[in-house]
Amino acid sequence: MRRLSYRIFRFISTVSYWADRRFTAAGSLVFAGVVMSGALGVDTRQSAAYQVFGLLAALLLVAALCLPLLRARVRVERELPRVATAGEPFTYRMRVSNPGAAVDGLALFEDLADPRPTFETFRAAVKVPHYRAWKRLINETRVLRVAEQILPALAPGATTEVEMHAEAVKRGVVHSRGVTVARADPLGLMRALTSQPRQANLVVLPRRYSLPPFTLPGTRRYQRGGVALASSVGDSAEFIGLREYRPGDPLQHIHWKSYARAGAPIVKEYQDEYFERHALVLDTFAQRGWERRFEVAVSIAASFTYTIETRECLLDLMFIGAEAYVYTAGRGQLQSGSLLEILAAVQPCRDKPVTALTQATLARRQALTGCICVLLGWDEPRREFVRQLRSHGVPLRVIVVTEEPVEERPEWLVVVEPDKPQEGLARL
Repeated sequence: MRRLSYRIFRFISTVSYWADRRFTAAGSLVFAGVVMSGALGVDTRQSAAYQVFGLLAALLLVAALCLPLLRARVRVERELPRVATAGEPFTYRMRVSNPGAAVDGLALFEDLADPRPTFETFRAAVKVPHYRAWKRLINETRVLRVAEQILPALAPGATTEVEMHAEAVKRGVVHSRGVTVARADPLGLMRALTSQPRQANLVVLPRRYSLPPFTLPGTRRYQRGGVALASSVGDSAEFIGLREYRPGDPLQHIHWKSYARAGAPIVKEYQDEYFERHALVLDTFAQRGWERRFEVAVSIAASFTYTIETRECLLDLMFIGAEAYVYTAGRGQLQSGSLLEILAAVQPCRDKPVTALTQATLARRQALTGCICVLLGWDEPRREFVRQLRSHGVPLRVIVVTEEPVEERPEWLVVVEPDKPQEGLARL
């Protein structure tokens, strides 16, 4: 039954998508008139509605017969931006060139990836199959909306530029297959559609909230080997010069060319530094029904990523996905914009326990100046995670995103309601 419902809903969506592009606004009214007059004029002896049906149906038939002759032979070049921000409208430009005869009645559509859910997603998310739930799933999947753009008439050899108006609905990566050029028939009822492949991707960054002035936890900490060693795996470091060998220096630090010239061991010297290194830990263990919490948590993490100044410190973004991921920004590493792009694609983790995040964070505790944790709840596994970090002396700032009541609220804990994130963050 559920699979049958899925196929029916998918078919209805296909027809609706096709009709939205194939019919103009006037054509939609005419088609609605055909349906209504056809229903009312079944009994030709009782009603004259069949005459209206015949007239409107004839108009649609003539329009449909014209479509094969109306293929628009124009060239479209698109300047799609690389990134956008969720919740914010934006525009981009398209350049349309007409190498042939004069054309009018043109419109442009962006061919975005199919937002319809798979059957597995539909079965997991919908308990009682109905069309409202289907539409809700599509809206939750949709990342970008792009409005239809009407073009002016194009003379032979003419080129025009138009602005496409779009709205980033939610964070994610948008895949566009290309552009569809639509040309209306002489009656203005139906459109001939011509697709032009122009594959492109657009990263929609998470929504960001304004944060009040705050002080990051912790102080500078000794980082053996300097920035290079502190931000990478291995025994590389920042080279500052050469010096004579001292007992205990590792052999891999010997500078062999200088050794050959001087006749005595010469070693490379590396710089050890004190600087701040903060961890931004994102809780990705979202249960079913926590989708809103998770999106708010990602936006809060993006707000910290965007706000924290990383010119003089390192910021480690840590979360659990298929594995434990750590991305470092600041002091010659990634830019904060790169961390935002990573957050744009992060997904909930439902096959691992919270202890996986505990282990990954504790493994890096010795290098951390402080830690900002964005959690999805305040249950026992998450409280234990915080207790272990505090027991190892890691300074913490914890933001819990939940609508459930939290009794204990020490000064390092801030509770944010998913429906009022900005108000909760104001208490930082």
